[in-house]
Amino acid sequence: MRLEPVQFQPRRTRLDVVGTSRAVRSVDIYPEAAGEVESLNFSPGETVSAGQLLVQLEQRDEQLALELARVTLKDATRLLDRYRGAQDSGAVLPTTFDAAQTAVTAAEIALERAEVALQRRVVRAPFAGVVSLTDVEPGDRVNPDTLVTTLDDRSTLLVRFEVPEQLVGQLSINDAVKVRTFTGVADLTARVVELGSRVNELTRSLSVQARLDNSADLLRPGMSFTVAVESAEGRFARIPEVALRWGAEGAYVWRDSEGRAERVEAQVIQREEGWVLVDAPLRGTDQIIVEGVQRVRDGSRLAGPGSGAPAS
Repeated sequence: MRLEPVQFQPRRTRLDVVGTSRAVRSVDIYPEAAGEVESLNFSPGETVSAGQLLVQLEQRDEQLALELARVTLKDATRLLDRYRGAQDSGAVLPTTFDAAQTAVTAAEIALERAEVALQRRVVRAPFAGVVSLTDVEPGDRVNPDTLVTTLDDRSTLLVRFEVPEQLVGQLSINDAVKVRTFTGVADLTARVVELGSRVNELTRSLSVQARLDNSADLLRPGMSFTVAVESAEGRFARIPEVALRWGAEGAYVWRDSEGRAERVEAQVIQREEGWVLVDAPLRGTDQIIVEGVQRVRDGSRLAGPGSGAPAS
């Protein structure tokens, strides 16, 4: 006969749900100004760096406006310096000097506006990523409503999925979940980064978002995934399967009660390979009979290890 102490663990369940991915950063690229496309400086599917030039619009008028603003500012500054030099002699009225200062300020603002207008003649990548297809070609006229291309930073994907409300409180930030693509890519590990603030009243589910490393660039935004969500709840006795007995009233185990066998009713909660989780009035200090249970009777005295049978 052999006895073992009772072990306890929560019931673990696995739920497979469907999730959809998106790039960690994604943006539609539009020009800031209207004009003719002078050059297209990217190819679909190309990886671009932050600030890289994507589209150059025709900018002759803006360059001329910038040069004019520089000349105007230079002339206004020169006139102000001349008035400042003659101010002590009283040859320049205060109102004239003030007007010259105002002219310099206005010229500085005009120069800044000209620089901004020139900057708007180019389209640059706001961050590093991969550009998509485009319908724009050199010579086309575009405006701020014209979609030039899309840009995705797909080094990391965000997978969004829904879990039943029964799992609310069992998932936490940074918990690991296993994801698998429908094309058969092996299980990958994603980390929970966001949990919805409320349960959907129609679907009775909670939105969850997990971060998935895609540095190898094997996955694409928009792909569907099977997400395996594991949960743990309760505290149940984990006993060897051979220790579980069945009678007319259901399952039970034998417990050592001060040297005598005591029958304890048990409800099977979950089966594992070679083990069973049961709901039974067992304590952590209890020992159950795992070998020789066939000859045990309620109240019989238990022999020492190795005797092969209970004592009479």
